Amino acid sequence: MAPPRSTSPDPAPGPGAPGLSKAMVTLFAVAAGFAVANIYYCQPLLTAIADTFDVSSDTVSLIVIASTVGYAAGLALLLPLGDIVNKKRLVVNLLLVVAAMQALSAAAFSVSMLIAASAVMSLTAVVAPILVPFAAGLAAPQERGRVTGSVMSGVLMGVLLARTGGGLIAELGGWRTVFAVAAALMVVLALVLRRALPDAPPAAQMPYGKLLRSIFTIMREEPVLRLRCLYGFMSFAGFNALWTSIAFLLDDPPYSYGAGAIGLFGLAGVVGAYAARITGPQVDRGRDNAVTGVLFTVILASWGLMGLDGGTWLWALLLGVVVLDLGVQGMQVVNLAVNFRQRPEARSRITTAYMVAYFSGAIAGSSASAAAYAAGGWDAVVLTGAAFAAVNLLAWCGEMALRARRAPAGQA
Repeated sequence: MAPPRSTSPDPAPGPGAPGLSKAMVTLFAVAAGFAVANIYYCQPLLTAIADTFDVSSDTVSLIVIASTVGYAAGLALLLPLGDIVNKKRLVVNLLLVVAAMQALSAAAFSVSMLIAASAVMSLTAVVAPILVPFAAGLAAPQERGRVTGSVMSGVLMGVLLARTGGGLIAELGGWRTVFAVAAALMVVLALVLRRALPDAPPAAQMPYGKLLRSIFTIMREEPVLRLRCLYGFMSFAGFNALWTSIAFLLDDPPYSYGAGAIGLFGLAGVVGAYAARITGPQVDRGRDNAVTGVLFTVILASWGLMGLDGGTWLWALLLGVVVLDLGVQGMQVVNLAVNFRQRPEARSRITTAYMVAYFSGAIAGSSASAAAYAAGGWDAVVLTGAAFAAVNLLAWCGEMALRARRAPAGQA
């Protein structure tokens, strides 16, 4: 049985309506960036935390694992609530819980307490994937792709700045200061959004259990969503295949780089944020299929660059990393913008289905990359990443062939 359609109209303005102002789009982007940053603050702090509590690297790494598992659970269990509750209240309440957990982390007297606080924090830190469809729903239809790209660029910058900013604050005031600052930022952000965000009444009415079950129904009934889930899975699998193993390549000769130099490769995320801004408007112009094919070709080509001479050409490796990041982040915006065209009353559930597939790709890509590097070194990693990209390109070619075959029949 199909999930019930909304009894209320799509909150998005109609064609010709002003939609979201630039200031409001910027607020959504900044809020999404600061919200998602909470998941990544801990990454540069692990050594300092291990020293404080005198625990092993294996033990302190449980903080990252708890954050990852908590965030995945939040995507599956809390993100769908955006369809049946007031989004503004949901966002504000989640931010306040995040603030409380970050304050608890700052005051933690044991690593176990820190792990538990991180798990609850990340469970409720799904504000960014709530804000993206929230903004898309408020935007005029003809600017929905641009708005999605702008908010996603804020998310990407938040991830990048969390790692660099967290390390810098820790250098100045210790790791506890990082969590204390994060807690204060979330309180301020919650107060600002409580005042500035428009009210967004529920788009659908149904019990929570039925809400979760309806995600599977939507997946079954929406072929475009299934295809975009495949694209997201493969794209993020390739992305994580790179970042799982590139540190091993850079640590060995001829590079022999230290952790600081290896970390600088993450600055490629700046290019990804730019890609997010430029691909959204292309979707608004109806070019999503063409852009998809171009981006998949770009991603496949990036693996060719990174594989030149076994990855020993620095310029090719750097260019390949930048090109891959551009392609993957641009593809994320295209996928989300296309998904948001489906079922206005179910955007949060559609985002849930897509993001679960997306993060499943991360797990598959990381696992495949680790096994590939152990078996055949960097060359095997390149082949693995290229295989993920090739699957997407072949799937896109197949979809375009089916469309071309159906078009004459529809015109006949």
